[in-house]
Amino acid sequence: MKPDPVGQFSEQFSQAITRRHFFGRSALGLGGAALSSLLSDGPAAASPAAALGELRHFAPKAKRAIYLFMAGAPSQLETFDYKPRLNEMFDQDLPESIRKGQRLTTMTSGQKRFPLVGSKFGFKRYGHSGAWVSDLLPYTARMVDDLAIVKTVYTEAINHDPAITYICTGHQLPGRASLGAWLSYGLGSMNSELPAFVVMTPTWTGRKEAQALYNRLWGSGFLASKHQGVALRSQGDPVLYLSNPPGVTPMTRRRMLDRLARFNRRTLDAIGDPDTQARIDQYEMAFRMQSSVPELTDVSGESKETLKMYGPDVTKPGTYAASCLLARRMAERDVRFVQIFHRGWDQHGNLVGDLPKQCHDVDQPSWALIQDLKQRGLFEETLVIWGGEFGRTAYCQGKLTKENYGRDHHPRCFSIWMAGGGIKPGIVYGETDDLSYNIVKDPVHIHDLNATILHCLGIDHRRLHYKFQGLDMRLTGVLEQSPIRGILL
Repeated sequence: MKPDPVGQFSEQFSQAITRRHFFGRSALGLGGAALSSLLSDGPAAASPAAALGELRHFAPKAKRAIYLFMAGAPSQLETFDYKPRLNEMFDQDLPESIRKGQRLTTMTSGQKRFPLVGSKFGFKRYGHSGAWVSDLLPYTARMVDDLAIVKTVYTEAINHDPAITYICTGHQLPGRASLGAWLSYGLGSMNSELPAFVVMTPTWTGRKEAQALYNRLWGSGFLASKHQGVALRSQGDPVLYLSNPPGVTPMTRRRMLDRLARFNRRTLDAIGDPDTQARIDQYEMAFRMQSSVPELTDVSGESKETLKMYGPDVTKPGTYAASCLLARRMAERDVRFVQIFHRGWDQHGNLVGDLPKQCHDVDQPSWALIQDLKQRGLFEETLVIWGGEFGRTAYCQGKLTKENYGRDHHPRCFSIWMAGGGIKPGIVYGETDDLSYNIVKDPVHIHDLNATILHCLGIDHRRLHYKFQGLDMRLTGVLEQSPIRGILL
């Protein structure tokens, strides 16, 4: 008798997915909810209520989130953490009483001196909170009464790739699920025509040499591939292979997918692997996106007033301004999570020359995004986050002059802002020392930041987990972390 490899695999799979194993996984977390949404082929599959059912931890303040990620680490000293003492201590050495033996990167550890330097740019106070905001961010300054500025975020990572991987996936090593993938897994999709998680990587005008962005930052890791972020491109098709090749009509494509689905369902019936159903769902999503994505990216119907609000770059494909407008259009269409990675913030030198360009790229469009969401009644149910992976040093890297300087990586403290669904408006949270080197009040670990994002969307970060390699994986790790209660409504 010839061996039956399909039958053998089916038997092995059945042994692995026992009744006790299946219900153990589905009862202890959001895994069952995500699995049921995969297996369902009815309209409830796209419903967030169906995805969570009775497992919703508490009523969410936000339905969706937009993360404006400043890759390369913007200097807190030139944006939100005003330190006039540094100007008084210009070119003095960093006191050991401040550094306390903390490690440095290899880019400055060999320097003979660590000369202090204050911001070359002015600051003013704004809003009811009296928040200090740099002159480089005049539009952001206008909306401080809508923001919660957090000045005391910190991380253990000191170099870009592990730091950005850490804040996006909860771990410095690759292989984990990203924040957007966790949200897709835990909350499901609200729009059957578009992905739950969309990523954009716009152009920038500052320092041209920038750190690479790897797709693991929006990958699904150990979660099903349907939860990974879909990256929109700035040129050609918004999504690779979205258009049919020459000679292939939509009707031909539909017939091909129907035939392929029959083959996959035959495999699903024989083996029962949920990944097969996920593959069917992905093909169907891709087919629906052939019409939904071009409609999404066509901004010709936007009013002149709206386009003017975002600034002159909004009609240039691939710019940060154009990405912010698309983010608002996705919020209207109930895309669960949008992440915009704006590169070029790594000012080791020529900070005075490059940083103003970076701020100009993002200042007006970020402000316009908030105003646009407010005008359309979406602001209170949309969480918006702005920030990078760590901060910059109070001392100069390389040659210091009165006209120019650079700053190295600094994981001990950095500033971000949050606004919208679930966030108290018009507050400043946390304090750093006179040199913006150490935190003196209300530290916020990056796991706390991610816990806050999950909280605003109705998720208790301690209960969102996935069994992998014998461990209950969580975005926020295994140590005791908590949302930033002082900024929550």
